[in-house]
Amino acid sequence: MASSTLSRWVRPEVYPLFAAVGLAVGICGMQLIRNISSNPEVRVTKQNRAAGVLENFEEGEKYAQHSLRKFVRNRNPEIMPSINKFFSDPK
Repeated sequence: MASSTLSRWVRPEVYPLFAAVGLAVGICGMQLIRNISSNPEVRVTKQNRAAGVLENFEEGEKYAQHSLRKFVRNRNPEIMPSINKFFSDPK
């Protein structure tokens, strides 16, 4: 029984599905770890929860303006700029 189930799902045709699901799970896990470890509104320890509402705007700004957002801030929202220019710009 186990070998037939294994031979049904572990085939080369299914590898892209495993890769896509693995990537999605990895992104979700990364975001979960990022929120737990660095979000100023999430307090895991009892001592931090007892502090109440903090007015720490600096830490919130640092969390919101992370390095990826700074990297894409002044760029055009295009996935493939060369293909977009080829089809949209007349020569």
